[in-house]
Amino acid sequence: MMNRLYWKQIPIEKTSALFFYDAQAPVSKAIYDLKYHHCPEIGVSLGEIAAREFNNENFFEGIDMIIPVPLTKKRQHNRGYNQSMMIARGISNVTGIKINNKIVKRTLFKESQTHKDVIDRKENVKDAFSIINTKAIANHHILLVDDIVTTGATTIACSQQLMKAEDIKISIVSLGFVKP
Repeated sequence: MMNRLYWKQIPIEKTSALFFYDAQAPVSKAIYDLKYHHCPEIGVSLGEIAAREFNNENFFEGIDMIIPVPLTKKRQHNRGYNQSMMIARGISNVTGIKINNKIVKRTLFKESQTHKDVIDRKENVKDAFSIINTKAIANHHILLVDDIVTTGATTIACSQQLMKAEDIKISIVSLGFVKP
């Protein structure tokens, strides 16, 4: 179902989410604590759970690098960490796939995506990312990691920058996916 977000927008090899996200579900408290209550260990634990679950399906086969969706320096400084990096660490702990957070950077943060519709989300992240090093990911299959995918706007915007590298394959994992 998550694959449909990317059809005709960016070529994606594989996508998966650990759960369908609902703001009223018990797991949403864990995500909220990860993002807003300084609980980075939740991200690592959930990343490990996701990796074990997806490993049963050989999801990580052929993937040779993990890239967490970056935050702006200011937002990461205020939070103290990047929640996508914490999830990526959990995935890396289980799979052994190395993380590289020096490939793409978040250059712009207008405002939270939380209460935006599809069109506003896309506009909010337009030009929000820039690629730092295309040579480091050329000819690689990378795994882009995000916390929650709602409309795909953030992962699409980030992937568009990653696709500037030669012969790149992109797969995406998130903890949660919001059913359309």
